[in-house]
Amino acid sequence: MAYVWAWGPAGRHCSTLVALISSRSNIPPFLSKTMGCCGDSDEDDPIPILTQHLNPLESSTDISAETTITISPMNSHFSALTCRDTLRLIFEKLPVADLSRACCVCRVWNSVASDGDIVKRAFMSPWKLKEVVGKPVSGNFWRDNGIWKFSISHKIIRGDTVASLAVKYSVQVMDIKRLNNMMSDHGIYSRERLLIPISNPELLVNGTCYIELDTYAKREVAVLYLEGEPDRKLRYLSNWATSDRGKRRVLDSLKRSMQVDDGTAQYYLSISNGDPRAAITQFSADIKWERQAGLG
Repeated sequence: MAYVWAWGPAGRHCSTLVALISSRSNIPPFLSKTMGCCGDSDEDDPIPILTQHLNPLESSTDISAETTITISPMNSHFSALTCRDTLRLIFEKLPVADLSRACCVCRVWNSVASDGDIVKRAFMSPWKLKEVVGKPVSGNFWRDNGIWKFSISHKIIRGDTVASLAVKYSVQVMDIKRLNNMMSDHGIYSRERLLIPISNPELLVNGTCYIELDTYAKREVAVLYLEGEPDRKLRYLSNWATSDRGKRRVLDSLKRSMQVDDGTAQYYLSISNGDPRAAITQFSADIKWERQAGLG
């Protein structure tokens, strides 16, 4: 028997799926793949298709003796591709970016690939984190696990300056200012802590991060505490910022800045992963496009 895996724009990790299903479904290991990444193929079919050539006389070279059976994830002949237990075992091994691609294949894949435990595990895996505590305001938070999504919490003490902290943590002054939404060095004196970008990923190994919406930085980050756990009494933490009062203040600020209604402010905040500055930037870009298109 010969198997030909035809790739579509659904994603490049279907080969992993077929390989693992083969071991669970007694499918011969010989697979001929025609590979292509998501979006690289000109084919219109978003569903990957497995074509099986059956030849009663495998040693024969007579092609006319072969018959072809097309097997797709939606075909009952290949139910393993829609078996939730099998999909879960496979998706648990995929990185965040490929889970997003798997969500585009079909409803079954989407429901499994978007499972909270699977997505959280994929978010933690590259950095070998021990645990991530907390639930983000926006589900889009999990879709990006770059090093910029993590930061160190530094409690400000007398004598601290942005420059001294940059030297201490081996980061750039501008990176600290950008992360903390600071316009000048003097902003440090009105705060209880600063978020410090992580320059050494090894700090995350076996660490515990806390998902927080910082009221000064105005964004959600996975915060690492080098000394102990967060003090829940301090006003910058997510349990205060994600309260109804905190959310209301953020939305009201966006409404005044963008001069829009409540629903529009909520929409731009959600697509910007809870970052008000990114929401305003996206809103401004949309307004500019409308004006250029003559719609405004």
